[in-house]
Amino acid sequence: MLVEVRERIDAIDRQIQALIAERARWAHQVGKAKGPLKAAVDYYRPEREAQVLRQVLDRNDGPLSDEVLLRVFREIMSACLAQQEPLKVGYLGPEGTFSQQAMQKHFGHSAKGLPLASIEEVFQEVEAGHADFGVVPVENSGQGTIQSTLDMFLASPLKICGEVELAVHQHLLSRSGRLEDIERVYSHPMSLAQCKAWLRQHLPKAEKIPVASNAEAARRARGADDAAAIAGENAGHVYGLKTVAGPIEDRPDNATRFLVLGRELFPGSGHDRTSLLVYVRDQPGALYAVLSPFARHGVSMNRIESRPSHTGRWQYAFFIDVSGHVEDAAVASALAELGEYAADVRVLGAYPVALL
Repeated sequence: MLVEVRERIDAIDRQIQALIAERARWAHQVGKAKGPLKAAVDYYRPEREAQVLRQVLDRNDGPLSDEVLLRVFREIMSACLAQQEPLKVGYLGPEGTFSQQAMQKHFGHSAKGLPLASIEEVFQEVEAGHADFGVVPVENSGQGTIQSTLDMFLASPLKICGEVELAVHQHLLSRSGRLEDIERVYSHPMSLAQCKAWLRQHLPKAEKIPVASNAEAARRARGADDAAAIAGENAGHVYGLKTVAGPIEDRPDNATRFLVLGRELFPGSGHDRTSLLVYVRDQPGALYAVLSPFARHGVSMNRIESRPSHTGRWQYAFFIDVSGHVEDAAVASALAELGEYAADVRVLGAYPVALL
C-alpha cells in the first residue's frame, strides 16, 4: 500500500513539474511579445498578479491553507517572471529585517533584494531607477504610523503600487543563548516598544539600546556574550545567534503594514485601495468639506493621518486611504468634487489590497 501511495505521489510530482515548465514557457512568450528591449519592470503587472492570487484563494478547498497556497503560487510566478530578468527591489536593510521578509512575501525569492541603509535611501534608489521597486514599513498595529515614511511622500514623485501585511513575531537572540548573561539589549525603537512589558518582567536591569534596524541589532549582538538583540527569527539564522526566548511581543496580533513603491500607477485589480495626499485650505470646516464627497459617493475611508506639510508654519497635509481604485467611478467622482474644497490633491497610489 505504501509503495503504491509513493508511486502515485511521484507521478503527481512529474505532472506538477511539467505544468510549471509549461507555465514558464508561456510566461516567456509574454515577454517576447512585449519586445526584446523591455526591462524586468515592464513585465511586472501587480494588478494581474493580484487577480491570479485571488483566483487561487477562490479555488482552494483544502487541505492546504490559503497562506500556504499563496506562498507556493507567488514563488512560481516570481520564478517565471525572473526568466526575463529578476526584479530589483530595494528594502530597509541590512539582510534579516522584517522589511526583507515583506519584500520576499510580495515579490517571491526570485526577485533580487537590495538592502539599503534607510527609508530615505529606498525612495532615492527607486526614483533614480537603480531599483525597480521598493518596500518600506508604514504602520504597526500596536505602535502606529512610521512618520518618516509618510514624510517622504511630501516631496517624492513615487507611487504606491502595492501593500504587504506581515505578522511580526519578536525573538530575543544572543550568542550564548542564556538569559542570565544578558546585560544590554539592542533593537529598533519600535521593537523595543512592542516588547516593553516582557523586558520589564524578564530583563528589568538590562540596558536597552535603540539602533537603526533589528538586523543591525543582531549584527551587534553577535559580538559579545552579554549582549542580545530583539529581532525576527530570520535575523538569528543570518547572524548565527541562538533564540533565548520568543515570541516576546506584548500583543499576539502584532503586525506591520508595508508599502510597495514604484514609478507609475497601475490599472485596477477589482479589489483595490487608493492613497491620497490632501492639502486643505485654512478655513472653518475645511476638513469636513474635504471628507464629505467620499460619504456622498459611498466611498469608504480606511485611514486618515495628518502631518506637517512643510509648506509653512502650522500648515498640515492629510494622508487619506479610501476603498477602490482611482479609476473607479465612485472614487473618480469624489475626487472631482474634492478639488473644490482642497488646496491641492495628489494621488499617491492605487493598488491591490493585501490578500493575507
